[in-house]
Amino acid sequence: MPIYTRRGDKGETGSLNSKRVRKDDPGIEALGQVDELNALLGVAIAFSEDEQHTRALKEFQKDLFVIGAELSGAGKGRLSRRINPARVSELEREIDKMEAQLSALHHFILPGGSKTASLLHLCRTVCRRAERAVVALSGKQKADPQVIAYLNRLGDLLFVMAREVNRKKRVEEAQWQGR
Repeated sequence: MPIYTRRGDKGETGSLNSKRVRKDDPGIEALGQVDELNALLGVAIAFSEDEQHTRALKEFQKDLFVIGAELSGAGKGRLSRRINPARVSELEREIDKMEAQLSALHHFILPGGSKTASLLHLCRTVCRRAERAVVALSGKQKADPQVIAYLNRLGDLLFVMAREVNRKKRVEEAQWQGR
């Protein structure tokens, strides 16, 4: 069976409830942003040299797959088992653990550094875009608030992880001091 169906050639796509919706539908947009983040995490995994980070990034991919299923309407019941306050707290503990090893922030950090850290910064920005898309969706239809909390915390964690990668590789962070 070929991957193409030609059913989307007029700007619509099938949803899991068998309805055709426009490809610029807020739900499809949010789903696409989460999918893009998941794919970009795959690129970060390919460049990661830290086994612990690689494992964590793969878990984030699984989380995002569940979020995508929820956004598409297929994840009923799966979301609450995987994306819940306890999972958000796990991300917070990881952030706290990494931050304890980092120097305090006194200036804005310019995204970059090593290849892996740069990719993690890019993942962070796509995560923030996905979060904004889910927030926009929640203004139009019911969206689980745990998804927004999870994406918010994941963005924070990706930032801290990028900083940690640079620290471990002894790459100095470029700071912006407002000049």
